[in-house]
Amino acid sequence: MHRRLLAAVAVPALLVTACQGNSSEKGSSTETTVKVAHVPSTLFAPLYVAEAKGYFKEQGLKVDLQKVQAGQDAVPLAGTGKVDAVVAGFSAGLFNAIAQGLNVKVAASMGASPGTSPAPTALEVAQRLLDSKQVKTSADLRGRKIAVPGGAGGAGAYQLATILREAGLALKDVKIVAVQMPDMRSALASGGVDAALAAAPFTTAMEERGEAGPVAVPPRGTTASGVVLNGAFAQKPAADKFLTALRKGAADLQGTGATSDRTLNILAEATGQTLEVLRKTPPYQWDPALAPDTAQLAAQQEAYREAGLLNGAASD
Repeated sequence: MHRRLLAAVAVPALLVTACQGNSSEKGSSTETTVKVAHVPSTLFAPLYVAEAKGYFKEQGLKVDLQKVQAGQDAVPLAGTGKVDAVVAGFSAGLFNAIAQGLNVKVAASMGASPGTSPAPTALEVAQRLLDSKQVKTSADLRGRKIAVPGGAGGAGAYQLATILREAGLALKDVKIVAVQMPDMRSALASGGVDAALAAAPFTTAMEERGEAGPVAVPPRGTTASGVVLNGAFAQKPAADKFLTALRKGAADLQGTGATSDRTLNILAEATGQTLEVLRKTPPYQWDPALAPDTAQLAAQQEAYREAGLLNGAASD
């Protein structure tokens, strides 16, 4: 029987309490620079659409986009004010950091799984294992090595946990290997891992090359990424304007907007993927309001707690 987390983070404490309205103020004579750390992925299309279409500029903002390898690496930068915002996956480190007093707030959600196959995020299995029938479903991955960006405490681990749960498994039943998404193809090809929890457009790229195939996808609505703001920045008018521009970007992604030529060209520039790959990549789904999903945050925290990844977590 699990004991509760000793220093549990109440989910409402994670969330920004200001910046929830829509700013109608347009550009001003003086632009405010907002430093944003991000992991290039189609998950974060609202960010790239808002930048490319001038929505930040409309709000009097100049966005300084800074690429990072993993969201958990950037959260401390937000906490110390070196960046104003992080647009990336949520991790066990985020919950631990807030429990320890790091001054950051979750302000928005990002891409969610459509729950259908094909899907943009998927559990990809090495083609050699599929061809040999050694792995037919996710249940056959017990004891096998699975690549996850950020490792067991990364956002991908929560998405993997939702998939494994439907197969009667848990994170402890597999061997999680920390591999960043650009390196997953080589890890699968070399036999370093047997499977990978990958996000678009990397999923499509490895499938197109015959290196792996999907065996399962996260349930509909599963999301483990969003926007984390520096606590002090979250109280400033610029934060409200930043979120307003992001929501406008998300509105453009509803319906066929996510797969329009204009959007795909923007995403190709932002992620470094080809248009050919992006045209074959299923889109994520975005809440037009980009509202933080409290139920998903609570479930994510619980998954990390069960895996013993939260400070003070223990099991009998």
